[in-house]
Amino acid sequence: MTSEMARERNESEQERADRNFVELLQGARVAVTGVQVLFAFLLTVPFSSGFSRLDQADRWLYYAALVSAAIASICYIAPTAQHRVLFRQGRKETLVRRSNLYGILGALALAVSMTTSTMFVIDYLFQATLAWITAGLLAALALWTWFGQPGLTRNNGQSSDRSSGEGNSVSSSED
Repeated sequence: MTSEMARERNESEQERADRNFVELLQGARVAVTGVQVLFAFLLTVPFSSGFSRLDQADRWLYYAALVSAAIASICYIAPTAQHRVLFRQGRKETLVRRSNLYGILGALALAVSMTTSTMFVIDYLFQATLAWITAGLLAALALWTWFGQPGLTRNNGQSSDRSSGEGNSVSSSED
């Protein structure tokens, strides 16, 4: 957001950074709950009776799901942990930029974990072909809705969205 836009909102750069950080944390709260449930489920799987019957390919699939859930957890928790370490250091804008990056990385890791977890279960219940097709569709849907569509909006600017009513939120594209 430019200084001109900050003046339109009547907020200082520090107030904007504070608002942006709170908004990032609110978004992470939604995702982190899902990540924690998925991660907890994945941590229990090896202790089930059927796990020993898995072939090597399914074990690697499980490994990818588990590690990507752990990475997503780390990325979504990082902003809060860094905020504690950097408290009152005057680094809120740096923290906002990092938190945004961690949110994107966390979403990528979550997409991998959700896709591989679903593939793992479907492969166990049905067959590899159905598992691959389903995982491909889920990965495509996550990539499109989480990254592709907003990336196109970002690259095309907000003017067309605003005229159609889609971008009529208070936030600007640079928040």
